[in-house]
This record gives sequence, C-alpha cells and structure tokens, in this order.
Amino acid sequence: MTTLLFVRRFLADYVRNPVNLLVLVLVPVVFVVIAAGSMAEAAKLLGGTGPSVETASAGWAAGFLAGIAMYFQLRSARAADRRLVLAGLPADRLVAARLTTGLALAALVSAAALVALLLRTGIDAPWRVIAGTLMFAVIYLAIGALAGVLVPNPVNGTVVILFIWIVDVFFGPAVGSPDRLATRWLPTHYVTLWMVDLPSRHGGALGDLGWALVWVLGALAVAWVVVMSTTRIAHHRTVRRGQFATALRMGLRDYRRNPVLWVLLVVVPVVFIWLSKVTTPDEPMVLSLVDDGRTAPFSFWLPDVHAGTMTPIAIASLATLAGLFIVLDARSGDQRLTLAGLRTGTLLSARLGVIGFAVLLVTAASLAVTVTVFDAAQWIVYAGGNVLLAAIYALIGVCIGPIFGRVSGVLIAFLVPFLDVGIAQSPMLRGEPPDWARFLPGYGADRVLLDGGLTASFDETGPLLLGLAWLLGLGLLATRLFRKAVA
Repeated sequence: MTTLLFVRRFLADYVRNPVNLLVLVLVPVVFVVIAAGSMAEAAKLLGGTGPSVETASAGWAAGFLAGIAMYFQLRSARAADRRLVLAGLPADRLVAARLTTGLALAALVSAAALVALLLRTGIDAPWRVIAGTLMFAVIYLAIGALAGVLVPNPVNGTVVILFIWIVDVFFGPAVGSPDRLATRWLPTHYVTLWMVDLPSRHGGALGDLGWALVWVLGALAVAWVVVMSTTRIAHHRTVRRGQFATALRMGLRDYRRNPVLWVLLVVVPVVFIWLSKVTTPDEPMVLSLVDDGRTAPFSFWLPDVHAGTMTPIAIASLATLAGLFIVLDARSGDQRLTLAGLRTGTLLSARLGVIGFAVLLVTAASLAVTVTVFDAAQWIVYAGGNVLLAAIYALIGVCIGPIFGRVSGVLIAFLVPFLDVGIAQSPMLRGEPPDWARFLPGYGADRVLLDGGLTASFDETGPLLLGLAWLLGLGLLATRLFRKAVA
C-alpha cells in the first residue's frame, strides 16, 4: 500500500504541470504521423528495410520519451528521496515506486505512439507491435535512469540520451543495414528486428525474441540498481554575481567546470557525422539548386555529400539544447541578480554571450570532422550557413524554456529541429523542400549552407535574409520572455 501511495503521489507531481502530460502524448503522435514516412524513404536509400521503419517509429518515440521522463523524474527528486529514506522509508519501496511510476509513463507514451501508428498505417501484427513498443520503452527507461544517476547536469543527461537514441535509430537495423556486425550491440537491435518481423539469422539459439527479452530484463535489473542510488546527497550550484563582463566570465567558467559537457558537445557531432559517412551506400542523388542565377537539378554521388548534409542536424539539435538549459539553469540566480540591481539587458547579454560561445563550439566541432569527409565548394558560405542555423535554434531553445519548462522543453527541443532540419529540409528525402517547409525557421539557413556546400557561386540572398529575419524575430521574442521570467 505504501508503494502504491507513493506511485500516486509521484504521478500527481508529474502531471501537476499539464503541459508535461500533453507533450508526452503529442510528441509520439507527431513523430509517428509526420516523421515515419519520410524516415522510411530515407531508409530505402540507405539500405534499410523501408516500410518497417513506420512500424518501428512507434517504439522509437516511446523509447525516447520514456528515457527523458525517467531522467527528469530522478534528477528532480534526488534530495527528496534521500530525505524519505533518512526518515525511515525502506529503500526498496522507494525504488519500486519510482520504477512503477516510470513504467506508467512509459505505458502512456507507448499507447499514444501505437494509436498514432494505428491511425496512420494500421497494425498488421498488433500483439507483436505492442510488445515491441513496450520493450523499447523499458530499455530506454533504464537508459534514462542510468543517466539520471550518473549525469547530474540536465544538459549533459539530455544530450547523452539523445546521442544514444540517434545512434540506435539511424544506424540500427530498420534505417541502416540489419547485417552490420557493429550495430548488433545497439540496445534495440533485436527488439527492432523482432518487432518488424525481420529475422536476423544471427540470433543464435536464443533467437531475436530471446535476445530482445535479455535486453529488457537486463534493463529492468540495471534500472533497479541505479535507482537505489538516488538516495545520495545532491550537490547544489552556487549563484554568481557581477556586471556584464563578470556575468559572462562566470557563465563561461561554469561551463568550463563541466568537462562532460565539453566532451559531449564535441563527441556527439563527430560520431554522428562520421557514422553518416561510413554507412552511406554507393548511389547517386539529385538536388534542385540555384547556381549562377538559374535553378536546375544537379546530380551528386551520395557518399561525397551525405555527411555534409547531415551536419546541420547535429548542429541544430545541440544548439537548441544549449539555449534551453543555459537560460533555465540560471533562472533563479538571474532573478536574485535582478533584485540586487543588475540590469536585465546586461544580464541577458551575458547569457546570450555564453549561448553564443556554446553555438560556436558546437559548430566548430561539427565542421572540424565534416572537413575530413566532405569537400564544400564554398567553405565560408557553408560554415556561415551552419552558424546561422545554430544561432536560430539556440534562440528557439531560449524561447522554449520559459514557455514549456524543463521536461516538456526538452521534448519540444528534440522534436522541432528533427522535423524541420532532419525531415522537412532534408535533401536526402526530396530534391527540394516542399512549399510549406519555407515557413519553418531552418529553411533560409539550410538553403544557404547547401548553396555553399554544393555550388560554386552564392545565389541564395533571399534565404539568407529570411534566416536573418528569423534570427531577429526570435531575438526579440527571447528578450521579452527573458525579461518576464526574471521579473
């Protein structure tokens, strides 16, 4: 009875912010309905299984959201859980309550993803797909729990989960080849193959279902062990004060004291772009580009250009998370600094300076590896387009934080750049973006960087101005939201 009482209390605390519950339902629905078809087309090009991507998309959505939900549930309650145990609550009951709460949230996002899949394409083998989706959610529940214990900084934790998810999805057996030896160790490799009914022929005596269950049971065991450690005493950050130069210096010093973040901001784009290069099939692709004032189809050899077109996806995603957390993590300190007399404009300038540094770091790390696998026709234009895209999405992250908060903000920060840069603007899926994609924030910057990467002359003045207009508009919106948040 005590365990059930705490489960009810934990769930009530989670849904106290109705936006969290709404996002947990809407994100998997939007992902499955909008992204699944486009990812299936990309999978055909990259040697994957094509239509099975749409089925696997329900598991991908459920897994990512379950991992994020579990991460923030643990991170936000570490001190409270420690006090409960010190007050006499048995640790095993607390662990059971936390995991049951996580499983309840996982079941919710799985149900939303499955309903979306049912409405979009129908489900041919319902029990197999339902079981596979729940397996995805349980495995990523453990990943979120592990990150929640080992990675205290929310930026780092979110990036770690996102990185594992990206590698698992884009280089797994549905999007990529199911026969690569290196990808058989990905967490949902066998779950995916069993869920989409694609026998691997390398499952041995256990078979694909057997290995999938091994992963699920192992994930539950890992989750139990790591949640036990939530009784550790949390460490709190100190608040730093000063005028613009001091505030900027302190903000950068705070990031310098976080070596894990530096590693993640460098390693994530490096691995993502490099894997994009080595897994690209030898095929041609055709893009509609403007060169020397005229629009025409241009044919490219896919291995030569794929990595260069994947770079902006990594940059936009990491820049959004940087903008989101830099402002959110400093909100309470900024409010006290404002009350102490520091001007809001000065404080905002300092925060934007830190964000700008993070944007340049992400872009530089991405371009440093891109230059080894991609030969841009105009490097200055290509790099400038990526910087513009990173700045736009960093400001989107700044705007998302005050509106949606930490948990829902992370989910929105994952969804927006993925649907915009990864799906709508992607040259892998179509020769040119659809008309509706022109109204998305990434359109202008993406056309600029493609023009710089693939053509010999600069011809995208209109998209450049459009990208700068997005940058200005988002800057004004971010300023207003920041002033309201610290008032």
